[in-house]
Amino acid sequence: MLRTTHSTGVRNGNVRKTIWFVGLSSLGMLCHLAPGWATPVRPQSSSNDRKQLPESPAIDRQSPSCTATLQMTPPERIEANYGARQGKQPQPEALAADRRSPSCIPPQIAPPQSIAADGGNTDDDAMAQVRSVAELSDVQPTDWAYQALQALAERYGVAIGYPDRTFRGNQPLTRDEFAAALARVLDEISQQLALGREQAAQLQEDFATAQRLQESYGTIAKSTRSRLDDLDQTVATLERNQLSTTSKLTGQTILVPTDGTNARTTVLTRIRLNLQTSFAPNTLLLTQLEAGNNGNDAIGRVQSRSPNLLGTLGLLADGGGLTYVGVNNAVHLNKLYYSFQPAPEFTVVVGARLSPRDFIDYNRFANDFDGDPTKNFSSSFFTNNPLIVQNQIDQPGGAGAVLTWKSASLPLAVRALYVAADAERPDRQITKGGLFGDRNQGSVEVEYDFSRDIVARFQFTKATVNNVDIVAGGINAEWAINPQFAVFGRFAIGHYSGFNPLLNQDLDLHPKSWSAGFIARRIFIPGSTAGVAIGQPFVTRDLGNATQTNLEAFYSFLLNDNISVTPALTVVNSPNNRDRGTIFEWFLRLVYSF
Repeated sequence: MLRTTHSTGVRNGNVRKTIWFVGLSSLGMLCHLAPGWATPVRPQSSSNDRKQLPESPAIDRQSPSCTATLQMTPPERIEANYGARQGKQPQPEALAADRRSPSCIPPQIAPPQSIAADGGNTDDDAMAQVRSVAELSDVQPTDWAYQALQALAERYGVAIGYPDRTFRGNQPLTRDEFAAALARVLDEISQQLALGREQAAQLQEDFATAQRLQESYGTIAKSTRSRLDDLDQTVATLERNQLSTTSKLTGQTILVPTDGTNARTTVLTRIRLNLQTSFAPNTLLLTQLEAGNNGNDAIGRVQSRSPNLLGTLGLLADGGGLTYVGVNNAVHLNKLYYSFQPAPEFTVVVGARLSPRDFIDYNRFANDFDGDPTKNFSSSFFTNNPLIVQNQIDQPGGAGAVLTWKSASLPLAVRALYVAADAERPDRQITKGGLFGDRNQGSVEVEYDFSRDIVARFQFTKATVNNVDIVAGGINAEWAINPQFAVFGRFAIGHYSGFNPLLNQDLDLHPKSWSAGFIARRIFIPGSTAGVAIGQPFVTRDLGNATQTNLEAFYSFLLNDNISVTPALTVVNSPNNRDRGTIFEWFLRLVYSF
């Protein structure tokens, strides 16, 4: 049985803690730690009297003879001894003496002068006065460890208690502490053998037992290291070849009550479920299911009048109102693609259903990004540049691939994509279909971070939509003025040429598109976001008799980690580049994410 005591002192403002192990009682009780030894059998006692000590490789309960069964003193003898000791008073002695001659001071004990230098008596010095098991308030004669503690105190004169007269038998002892204790006890026994003290035969037996335990711990440590090495290799193999048998599920529900000019109050809904599966590090298989109520809003009501040129579902460009309109009420596959990294700086995405807006023209202060649409704009025009991200391809999505290169040493990233909206249709009457047929888009974007706060993206798009060839170039920039305020802007110029069978019109247009906005964080409410943006989606003299202008203002705040609330106002003047007045629309966006 081993026990630790502590001497704590303060020198120059620093706490010094010296741990020393001062005794060994019946070292054979530790024998089961050596290979081949049996586990001791504990005597039974009532639940009220017995205080169970925790199992620990550092403490065993066998008899000095190393038998498999604990040798217990008869109860009547225990009671007699206990009663006799109740009248005894502890003899105060100095810690360094430890009730033995000066030559028998255990190793690692602080000398008296150092104790005095540390400020004299400390709390742990009083431990030297508790040398009788009868003085311990938390050890009873019926406890199975009582005899071991008694032998520890009587045979070696060891202090066995804390200043508050407790033994704290359930306090854990680490394997490292136990191994260190064995080495120190060997030195203590060696000193007693050298002095020729009584019970030399017992000391020799204890010495041999301690040696076996020390050798056993060397074997255990070696075995543990070997097992850890094997586990490291196994974990590395699993990481290289892991196969996810489950998918992470995330979801989002958007509920938008809205009303506006010459329209009735309506409610728009959109629900998305994302299944994310990883087969290996840096890979992702994304499957997104979507459904809505196919609702419409005041702005969409006006822009959908034939022909719908610049609405959310417009035939030429997306310059509409809320991006949540027209979501099919049947559950459908909205995204399906697989992302992986063939090299450290390259990411490849291939899929049967992906949208250009997920990979290019992102702006952290404007986009209704799928990962966090709770803090940014809701108007479809302000989420993307309508000339760079073609509405007729982005809305339905399509098959294609995306290649991204992001430099590890430079603030530079390059993205290239190709998406075909009708890849699954080999022969479609109007758009021809196929992977390389009508309704396709190819885009390149170069992103450069001038600093952590200023980012610019230079863009180029070439597309074919409804037999119309489209070429456009643009810039997307953002500037975080400080952690609370930021501005952003987009500008593009393009060329539309060809006969559009849906409009029954030959087009030769040179449109421009621009937008600018301002964002403020943490206004009035922590975690809130306020924003204002204005822009014109399709500026040209060759379409209509006016130029459409869009404006949106919103204030978003969180109710909790899952729910956000956004009251907002949207204004569209001259919808579809027609002089049809101004539409005012308010809405309340409620987003629940999980």
